Amino acid sequence: MSWKERSVAKRKEVAEKIPPAWRVDPDILIELHSTADHATDLIALNAVRKVSILSSRELDITENYTAVELVGRLARGELSAVDVTVAFSKRAAVAQQLTSCLTEVFFDRALQRAHYLDDFLRREKRPVGPLHGLPISIKDSYDIQGIQSTLGYVSFLDHPPATRNAAVVELLLKLGAVLYVKTNIPQAMMVADSDNNIFGRTLNPHRTNYTAGGSSGGEGALIALRGALIGVGTDIAGSVRIPALCCGVYGFKPSTGRIPYRGVVSHNLPGHPGIQGCAGPITTCLEDAELFITAVIGAEPWLVDATAHAVPWRSLQIFPKALRIGVLAEDPSWPLHARVKSALAQAVRQLAAAGHTLVPLSHDDAYGPGTGQRIALDFFSIDPLDTSLQYIAASGEPAIRSLRVLGLDTPKTAVQREACTIGRLAKLNVERSHYNDVWNDLVTDLELDVIIAPGAQNTAVPHDDFGLFPYTVMWNVLDYPAGVIPFSRIATVDLEQSESRSPACDSGELPHYSAFLLPWLPCALQVIAPRLQDERWLAAAKAIDAVLNRMR
Repeated sequence: MSWKERSVAKRKEVAEKIPPAWRVDPDILIELHSTADHATDLIALNAVRKVSILSSRELDITENYTAVELVGRLARGELSAVDVTVAFSKRAAVAQQLTSCLTEVFFDRALQRAHYLDDFLRREKRPVGPLHGLPISIKDSYDIQGIQSTLGYVSFLDHPPATRNAAVVELLLKLGAVLYVKTNIPQAMMVADSDNNIFGRTLNPHRTNYTAGGSSGGEGALIALRGALIGVGTDIAGSVRIPALCCGVYGFKPSTGRIPYRGVVSHNLPGHPGIQGCAGPITTCLEDAELFITAVIGAEPWLVDATAHAVPWRSLQIFPKALRIGVLAEDPSWPLHARVKSALAQAVRQLAAAGHTLVPLSHDDAYGPGTGQRIALDFFSIDPLDTSLQYIAASGEPAIRSLRVLGLDTPKTAVQREACTIGRLAKLNVERSHYNDVWNDLVTDLELDVIIAPGAQNTAVPHDDFGLFPYTVMWNVLDYPAGVIPFSRIATVDLEQSESRSPACDSGELPHYSAFLLPWLPCALQVIAPRLQDERWLAAAKAIDAVLNRMR
C-alpha cells in the first residue's frame, strides 16, 4: 500500500474502536465548525455538552472534580472505577472527534482494568494505591504492552505492538491508575504543532484554527476539554509546557531523572548525547500535578529505571511566605507579543501586592534565552545520520508543513555531517557548563527562590506558525524544573505593535505579531526553580498560583 492508504487504514482502525453510541452526529460536527479552518472556541461553545453523548452524571464526574477529589471518592467507594472510566472514555472519544487529539484508544481494556479495581476494593477494603481508579492519558511515545507507538511516522506502522510497558506506565498501573488512550504528537517530534500524516492535526479547543502546541499537543487539547485530568507528556525543549500554554492548562517539566523515562520510544539517533528528555504531567490544576509527581516518586522509580534518581520526594519543612522572585527579561531578538508582555506585567504587580519581592533581571546574552536556545539547537543538530528524516523517507510520506517552515526537512550537507565530531561535542559541553555556572551564580547572588518568565514570546498562534522556543528550551539546557501556570486572557491588543521587528520572523523562527491579533486566547506564566529543586518549584508555584488565579 502507499503511505496514504496505510495512514487511512490506521486512522479507520482507531475510529472503529470508538463505540457507535459514542460517535458524534456528523451534522453536529458540521454545525460546530470544529475544523482547522474555523476560529471555533469549543470551550465557550460547551461543545462536549452540545454533542449529547455523556449523561448528566458523566458530565458531573468529568467536570466538577479535581483528580485529587476523584481518587478520594474512589477510595471511599463513593464512585466506582467503572463509572469513572466510562465517563472519561466517552469524553476522550468526543474530544478526539472534535480535535484529533488521540492516536490509540483501548477502552475495552480500560474497562476490564476498572472492573478489577472495583473488585479489589470490595474484597480488600482498601484501594490498590494513591491513583486507584483514576483514568490517566499518556503520550503516544510511551510504550504500553500490546499497543503501537508510531510517533506519527508512517514507517513505524511496520513496528509491532510494544512487548513491555514503559517504566512510568508500570508504576501508574502499580499505583492503581487506569490507562485508556494515547495522545497525538507531531511527525518527528521536533516542532510545536502536533500534526502528522497518520492521525492528522490536533486542534486547539480554544481556537480550532490555532495550534494546540507540541510535541505533547494531544495531551494539551485532551486536558483542556477534560477528557482527562492528568496526562503524561515528555519535554526536551518545551513539549509539555508549550501545549499547556497554548491550551490554557498546567504543565510541569521536572528535572531529568525525577520521573522515569525508560520505555519512551526514541525518535532520533539512539544514544544521542546532550540534552535529555524528561517526563512530566499536564493537568487542570497544580494539586493534580502534585498528586502525580508524589505518587510516582513515592513508588521508587529508580527500581524500574536505572537513570532515575534515587531521591525520594522531600517535604519542605520551612518555606518562605514571601518569595524572592527573579523576573526574566525579554530577549530583544525574541520580542514578546503585547498580550504576553501585558500578562507578565500584570502578574508582577499582583505578586508584589501580595508581599513577594520581585527582582528584575536585566537582559544579558550570557544567560539570555537566545543563548540557551543556540546551545540546544547545536546539541540537537548532532545527528550525522539525519535519523528522523530517514524515518520519514522510509515510507515515502512528505514532511509536515511545520518542519518545512523551519527547514527541518532538509538533510545535512556533507560538510555539516563532517562537523559532528568529538571536539564539537566537547565544545558544546563546555558552553553548556558555562551557561549553568552563570545561572547558578545569578540565582545564588540574588538569593532567588524561583524565577518567573513567559512560556513563549506568544500565546497560541495559527497552525505551523509557532517557530522556535527560546523561553522554554533554555531551562532544558539548564535542567531546571519549569512549569506553566495559565494566567489572564487579554481582551485588547496594542495595535501599535502590529508587527514584530525581529528578523527571526522572516525565517519562520518567530511568528509575526500581525498573525496573532485574535483576542481572548489564554496567556500563561512560566515558573522555574534551580536544578533538582522540584519540591521548591511546586511549593512556589502553588503560592504564585494562589495569588494569580484566586478568582478563577
